[in-house]
Amino acid sequence: MAEDPELADAIPPADRSAALEHCVARAMNLPRGRWAGQRTDVTPGGIGLLVIDGLLIRRVAVGGGFGAELLGQGDLLRPWQGEGAQPTLSQSIGWRVLEPARIAVLDEPAAVRFARYPELTGRLVAKALERSRNLVNEMAIVHHTRVEVRLHMLFWHLADRWGRVRPDGVLVPLRLTHAILADLVSARRPSVSSGLSELARQGLVQRVGDGWLLRGEPPGELLQLQPVHVAEE
Repeated sequence: MAEDPELADAIPPADRSAALEHCVARAMNLPRGRWAGQRTDVTPGGIGLLVIDGLLIRRVAVGGGFGAELLGQGDLLRPWQGEGAQPTLSQSIGWRVLEPARIAVLDEPAAVRFARYPELTGRLVAKALERSRNLVNEMAIVHHTRVEVRLHMLFWHLADRWGRVRPDGVLVPLRLTHAILADLVSARRPSVSSGLSELARQGLVQRVGDGWLLRGEPPGELLQLQPVHVAEE
């Protein structure tokens, strides 16, 4: 719990020190590359997996279509859930670790320890709901016809979570390749490369060494989806 500030903040200050000592869970490290987490339930009877740090992508293909979800610190995962079901539509699911990740294993013993503090249950449910809200926003983004508009909105959507304000703009410190961006906006890689070139020509998005630099204001459509909050550097 000590490594997730949102969980720690859920506990009243008077109880926080005791909770930090009591609410512990083992962690697992994930190196870059493919991850077969959906094949094994490592938390039988437990809550799931909580991302402490790192970056992962979940890709789903249905027929000729596909979509993807970017996941990072604070996201709650149960990658094996539903794997035994037989969906009506044929689909394939793949996970990849983009940046080395640490994940807390909230198994049954951890769930028993967490149960002493009901505030933690509420905060974990909030994390799950926040993930679903992000997915709905991303669905709205990919419905735009023009790929450069999708990309521009996606970057500002990511800035709401990971962005850092700099004198020259807002930095999204994620090393996302054209192929990964293509997955996230449901487009082909050549179209994404063309869209990024157009955004760069307009001075809206620039590739920098440690991520992507956004200039100007968020697109108006995105402001209607959710407010953008970025951290000061």
